[in-house]
Amino acid sequence: MILEIFKTEDGSDSLFNPSLNEVYHSKHGAINESKHVFIEAGLEYLSGRLETINILEIGFGTGLNVLLTLDYGHSKNTKIRYYTLEPFPVKSEVYSNLNYHKFCKLPDSRLLFNKIHQSSWSQEIWLNDNFMFYKSTKGIEEEQFSSNRFNLVYFDAFAMDIQPELWSKQVFEKIYHSMVEKGVLVTYAAKGQVRRNLQAAGFTVERIP
Repeated sequence: MILEIFKTEDGSDSLFNPSLNEVYHSKHGAINESKHVFIEAGLEYLSGRLETINILEIGFGTGLNVLLTLDYGHSKNTKIRYYTLEPFPVKSEVYSNLNYHKFCKLPDSRLLFNKIHQSSWSQEIWLNDNFMFYKSTKGIEEEQFSSNRFNLVYFDAFAMDIQPELWSKQVFEKIYHSMVEKGVLVTYAAKGQVRRNLQAAGFTVERIP
């Protein structure tokens, strides 16, 4: 899989996959998109209400959401347990050239970003005293979760046109049953079919600006 790095409008990098003709983030800004969709609408919404936030991410990708979550958690002294799935990991020659650390206030953000990618798969590690990190190469279809586990889900898979199987009612039902009561799922997608599948799985859906 050949991936190309390109600069988005806010100055942060993203990746383009020519074989899928798909980008990993909005061309208008990788950092801005991730902060708006996942940090502000999800993590910030729950922060302060919970002593520990258990997060599931579907689509580790570049590792940007992990780094921004780590950065936010550090600034707010929030305890986070972060689980992420990625069947197709980005290679070192790609992620080592991404510039996300420049947008973080986190000390040693470059080293931590590398550690996120270089850490062993299927093994819990602590990135700092408050942040447990676990990544798996299993897809959501293979991974098994206990019920009432996650407070927050970052659903950041490739678009429905590219990976329709990941946006099915069955996948959303699996995620729904893994979440605690009043848990929150956030995603960039706003297609009508995505909303209908989420609702059919049990979610109450709200479209944000």
